[in-house]
Amino acid sequence: MRSRYSAYALLSEKPDLQGYLLLTWHPESRPEHLEAESAIKWLGLQVKRYQTLDADHAIVEFVARYKFTDNFGGKAERLHETSRFERIENRWYYLDGKFD
Repeated sequence: MRSRYSAYALLSEKPDLQGYLLLTWHPESRPEHLEAESAIKWLGLQVKRYQTLDADHAIVEFVARYKFTDNFGGKAERLHETSRFERIENRWYYLDGKFD
């Protein structure tokens, strides 16, 4: 989870991280491509909860804070999500998430 957040936070400066994000996405839900979002500045990540469901399934609840670069002096926004991850051949993949 933290590595995916870091990749998103650096994506506008390092667009090649799109490949990393796609590789960490579950094959059943992976988009064909990602666009670097240069209008967002990520400010921080707080993992609220991590729960192992079984040997190959887990959920992570997190809050990520960000600001739009055209309103950087304004109030920060929050992305609150509970994400599902699945382990395939000993590697974890982001499956999907619900926004709170």
